[in-house]
Amino acid sequence: MLKKQVTMLFALALILLLASAVFAQKEQEQGRVEGKIVRSNKDNSNLTVRVVNSDVERKVVYDGSTKWVSQYHGDKKINNIDPAEVKDQDYVICTGTFDKSGVLHATSISKRLSHTR
Repeated sequence: MLKKQVTMLFALALILLLASAVFAQKEQEQGRVEGKIVRSNKDNSNLTVRVVNSDVERKVVYDGSTKWVSQYHGDKKINNIDPAEVKDQDYVICTGTFDKSGVLHATSISKRLSHTR
């Protein structure tokens, strides 16, 4: 009888552990913010991006692990860049995870370049 109770308790603990892992994955939703930078704050490591074709502004935070790249529209070549090369009014695509408050924690920030005509 005692072995059966211990087995049931172990099974319940395992189920709770797996359920919490699934819940934690859903908590950090993969996200993307695309648009023009309206404000940047290098001291606080964040950008405010006006989402393309809307008046919505989204906060994007970055850290030392964020990958910074640039790319011309339609080009396959991706260039690694320094974060200092990204300025206000630049068009960017930021990918990462959203937190509960809707802030995107960027894993990648891509500056989109225009071809000169």
